[in-house]
Amino acid sequence: MVPTAAPNRQPSGSSFAKLLNEAVQQVNDVEKRSQGELQKFLSNESDLHSVMIALEKADLSFQVMMQVRNKIVQAYQELMKSQV
Repeated sequence: MVPTAAPNRQPSGSSFAKLLNEAVQQVNDVEKRSQGELQKFLSNESDLHSVMIALEKADLSFQVMMQVRNKIVQAYQELMKSQV
């Protein structure tokens, strides 16, 4: 039996960076959709309810992203303290 080669894996750092990049892109997409809803409302193509929901989704997405960023920074700072 011949062992097969392991699949070519990317370093975990690059996959983590890719994951973060995708998350930021999703937040950006939600923000763009909310701005689109606002523009529709201003041109009388949408109702206020839809605009408020879209804006709240964008706000919540941004707040979650900021909390994730804060936790990453906090974890990095803890690592730097422990290595001294």
